[in-house]
Amino acid sequence: MIVAGFGFRAQARPESLRDALAQACQGRRVTQLATAQDKAATATFATFARAETLPARAIPPEALCAQTTATCSARVLAERGTGSVAEAAALAAAGPGARLLGPRVFSSDRMASCALAMQDHQGQDT
Repeated sequence: MIVAGFGFRAQARPESLRDALAQACQGRRVTQLATAQDKAATATFATFARAETLPARAIPPEALCAQTTATCSARVLAERGTGSVAEAAALAAAGPGARLLGPRVFSSDRMASCALAMQDHQGQDT
């Protein structure tokens, strides 16, 4: 299972998320999308997730804060308690033992970021 986690600005459009996903995937097949709970409720994320026809998870703040991210934005850390919403969402959605496939990448317009996480434990509930 590979989860694509997203962080994005309020001004982001679904195209920004699509671009960030394309840059992060590099030929990998994503099976699930994830973002922070409040961001999952936005029209931008809902429109994007519908178009991708993949299951989407809304990650609560406490689950985001529990993740160790590869990158750290001081602003995001101060606002969200995690270094990267994209990385933390991907890790939280992938479940215990998940690992990042690389650091977050940004859309061309810098409005969205995407990180991929993979669950290595086959057959376990996440």
